[in-house]
Amino acid sequence: MAANVGDELHAMAQARRPSVMVDEKQGLTERDSSLDASTNGDVEPTKEEMATLRRVSGTITWQAMTITFVEFCERFGYYGTTALFTNFIQQPRPFGSRTGNIQNNMACFLASSEDACMQPGALDQGQRAATGLTTFNQFWAYIMPLVGGYIADTYLGRYNTIQGAIGFSVVGHILLVCSALPQMIDKGSSALGLFAVGLVILGIGTGGFKSNVSPLLAEQVQQRRPKIITLSTGERVIQDPQVTISRVFLYFYMMINFGSLAGGIGMVYVERYVGFWLAYLLPTALFLGSPVVLLLCKKYYIVSPPTSSVFGRAIKLFSLAAKGAASPNPIKTYKNLTRDDFWESVKPSRLGSDAPAWMNDIDDNWVDQVARGLNACKVFLWLPLYWLAYNQMTGNLTSQSATMQLGGVPNDLINNLNPITLVLFIPLIDYFFYPFLRKHRIRFTPLKRMAMGFLVAAAAMLASTFIQWQIYSTSPCPASEVSSSADCKSPINVWVQTVPYCLIAFSEVFTSITGLEYAFSKAPENMRGLVMGVNLLMTAFSAALGQALTPLSGDPLLVWNYGIVTVLATLGGIGFWFTWRSLDAREDELNMIGATKYKGRGAALTEEERV
Repeated sequence: MAANVGDELHAMAQARRPSVMVDEKQGLTERDSSLDASTNGDVEPTKEEMATLRRVSGTITWQAMTITFVEFCERFGYYGTTALFTNFIQQPRPFGSRTGNIQNNMACFLASSEDACMQPGALDQGQRAATGLTTFNQFWAYIMPLVGGYIADTYLGRYNTIQGAIGFSVVGHILLVCSALPQMIDKGSSALGLFAVGLVILGIGTGGFKSNVSPLLAEQVQQRRPKIITLSTGERVIQDPQVTISRVFLYFYMMINFGSLAGGIGMVYVERYVGFWLAYLLPTALFLGSPVVLLLCKKYYIVSPPTSSVFGRAIKLFSLAAKGAASPNPIKTYKNLTRDDFWESVKPSRLGSDAPAWMNDIDDNWVDQVARGLNACKVFLWLPLYWLAYNQMTGNLTSQSATMQLGGVPNDLINNLNPITLVLFIPLIDYFFYPFLRKHRIRFTPLKRMAMGFLVAAAAMLASTFIQWQIYSTSPCPASEVSSSADCKSPINVWVQTVPYCLIAFSEVFTSITGLEYAFSKAPENMRGLVMGVNLLMTAFSAALGQALTPLSGDPLLVWNYGIVTVLATLGGIGFWFTWRSLDAREDELNMIGATKYKGRGAALTEEERV
């Protein structure tokens, strides 16, 4: 395939026309039709130019920015509630409180301890129950994107699936509000049951939303292939749609963290001073802005229609290519499945008249796209080890903060160091770090970035291990009782958690954001929701791994918990790179695969169209 792409680029270079003259410092939100890939006069780079010229971004359209605002509303709603889950489930309701808010009064201080009165809580189920339910939520919310992506690609389309998912999420949010009403908290187990039902329904909505909103966003980038442009300075550069998509996802992720930051900080204080019911209600109200924005802007969006049986065709295509590959010898089977001509042998141009009837509307480019998408799905199989480290932030690290000196700061507020770091550093990375690398021709490709993210996450877990060890060493109580009483707090200041939270944030820039970019750019055009769902599914697998570690999520075993996660994240990063470094070398080749004429519905392609 590499030779074919090189020949294609060389042939394009022979017909070169004058390149487009543009200013590199264009506005983020202005659409410039002269930069679209379909514009007359565009010139694609040669293989040599792809290796030597600097790469720059195209423009980010205002349509894309409205979708990032929708993501902000949804994430405000999601993180504004999930930030409260640990305290709501784990901690007891302060004496004299009806809503779970703190009780800063002498009556409470006399009935219990001052620390207990200043700690919001409701259901008093303990840390293991809190970790178990929050881990289930992570698993459920990230297994549903696979279903949401399939439904969007096959039946409803991306836009309609997103709107339907919002409906489910709203119902889930309402049930959470009801579970936090004082009358429900009084009933204990009934409140927990209603809370669990709300989690399930909210997870359905979250899954349908997450697998489709990021592909809808990236589809607003109209340029699909790189081209040569000349800057106002006279420098010839490559305007690379992959750079544009990378920037789009950076700002998309920044809006995720704006939502997380606003929801997480604001609702923690509402929980603290008013109660859980209002802290669950306010995010629900803001979330209702999402469907309104989508409805108002629908006519301006590039919207991909559903494409019927594409997934089924992809399965048939793989089965046809794998025909005869099975062997009693597993090594031989592996070699047969990874042979160089595995996909070439089932291209319509190769099969000719021998192609089965179901291939009548399939072309060679779609076969290449399916091969590329399958490789992307295999790349994601390492990600559970990364997400296992990340997920410590939403449960165990929140509980860890409650065992240190808070200085009046709510324990579930500390984890907002993570989104603060992302909001501050994403623009710096976009405007300085990545351009610096591109200017000096340092190819920090997606797979290199993802491998780096594993190692940074491992460093965050190493810091968490050391902090936990220090907590056990300095607490006035035995290690087995540190979390059992406010009187057992370590004298360590809670702000030492700045180290793991900030390191996790940097790891997200390299692994999480790049994973979204990779899922979109490597998926077949009509299977983007499904491949994005596979990427997000890895978080669900990670949550399942987290459930296996739940017995370690309590005193005195938390040092082992963080230590094991450190080792797994390190091994994951090393294994990821050595497994996929050969695929990394083919990055440009994979990005240059042409568009397919197969859309899943419509008339069969002609012989010329299938080649």
